[in-house]
Amino acid sequence: MFGALSDPTRRALLATIAERPATTATELASHLPISRQAVLKHLNALTNAGLLDRTRAGREVRYRFTPAPLSEAVDWMTAVGAEWDERLALLRRQLGGAAGGRAARASSRSGPANPSSARSRGAR
Repeated sequence: MFGALSDPTRRALLATIAERPATTATELASHLPISRQAVLKHLNALTNAGLLDRTRAGREVRYRFTPAPLSEAVDWMTAVGAEWDERLALLRRQLGGAAGGRAARASSRSGPANPSSARSRGAR
C-alpha cells in the first residue's frame, strides 16, 4: 500500500476519487496531463493495494475509494509510534543523570580559554 501511495499522481487520483465516487478512468484522465492508459496503470496499482474498488457497468469501469487499508495503516503507525515514544522516554530517563554528569565533566576539563595561546595561534 505504501508503494502505491508513494507516487504523487496516484495520491491525486485517490483524492479525486474520494471526492467524486464512481468515477471512470476517462473522466479522471480528462482532468490530468497524462493519458487514459497512464491513468489506468495508476488505478490498477491503487486497486491492487486495496485502496480502490472497481465496478463494471456495461463498458465502463467505475472506481470507488476504500479507506479500510488506510485506517489499518494509521492504527499500525500509531502503535509503532507509541512503542518508540515509550522507548525514547526510557532512554531519556536512563541517560538523564549520566548526560548531565558528562556535560559538567566535559566543561570542567576544557577549562577557561587561554588568551595568550589564542594570540599565538593567530600570529602564525
